[in-house]
Amino acid sequence: MNARKLSRRNALTQAGLLVGAAVMGDPPPGAGAWTGLPAVIRPLRFRGALPGAKGSAQLQRPPSERPFRFCLNTATIRGQKRGIVKEIEIAAQAGYDAIEPWIDTLEDYVNNGGALKDLAKRITDAGLTVEGAIGFAEWLVEDEARRAKGLERAKRDLELAAQIGARRMAAPPAGATGLPKVDFAKAVERYRALLELGDQVGLTVELELWGASKNLGRLGECLGVAMETGHPRACVLADVFHLYKGGSDHRGIRLLGAEAIQVLHMNDFPSDPPRERIDDSYRVFPGDGTGPLVDILRALRRTGGQTILSLELFNRKYWAQEPLEVAKTGLAKMKAVAEQAGSQA
Repeated sequence: MNARKLSRRNALTQAGLLVGAAVMGDPPPGAGAWTGLPAVIRPLRFRGALPGAKGSAQLQRPPSERPFRFCLNTATIRGQKRGIVKEIEIAAQAGYDAIEPWIDTLEDYVNNGGALKDLAKRITDAGLTVEGAIGFAEWLVEDEARRAKGLERAKRDLELAAQIGARRMAAPPAGATGLPKVDFAKAVERYRALLELGDQVGLTVELELWGASKNLGRLGECLGVAMETGHPRACVLADVFHLYKGGSDHRGIRLLGAEAIQVLHMNDFPSDPPRERIDDSYRVFPGDGTGPLVDILRALRRTGGQTILSLELFNRKYWAQEPLEVAKTGLAKMKAVAEQAGSQA
């Protein structure tokens, strides 16, 4: 928007144009490109009919325009230790649209003589996209020497992910999960530095919510940090389990724009043990627990964008099972929840 001061009348007129454009999905004349705004505060873009409208064309959309795509986070079958090549095969055979690998599996592949360009081709040939990658660089820690090493690690992780065609990289508060609490302004500055590293290789760095962490443990905190960076690619990686563990109210999602949460880690959780004692190992298939999954997906669908639903489980009982069957079961259960939320899978 023009930086000059607006009269009260002009300001009200411009505001009306912006609200109208938010619904229609196009910027008003003279308002500038939406792309200059951080992703978490960009206006909604509705493709076709408004979500929930009768006769909506969204059920007939091609896959690229459906509200959800389905991804396998390889943690779900990590315990079987099959390696990245087999994990790609399993994701494709099970029927997923995409995969979200862990960086250490890419490193193992390279250390055993593999070429990432060959892995990228294997992924493409399998009909998959790489919607994200999972790394644990210590970018948020207070110790300057550790943080410098963390940024070096993040740069290497981003370069590895870029070579297989990844679109995003997770940035959890690794190493900074306890006290002291990191100053908000410092968290903004440090996340901005990560985003700029991502720019160098064309990847979006997602600020990952970790519910048990003293830092970045709540949705509002993560969104605030992302917004304050002012970076057009800033966004938050949310997780059903972590929303619950950190005490975040999922109903706040209704306030967000279409690009704020691009990927949601899908899982569910039982009512016992209680929130204070539950940990990642209790995650279960979507729909098998007590989480408000349908409400979360409905809220995300109403933002008007496309969300990647990535199955991320750390359940040791599943790790003892045949990985292809685990992947198939997880996909079927994710699709069932999506259907309940009013979306064609």
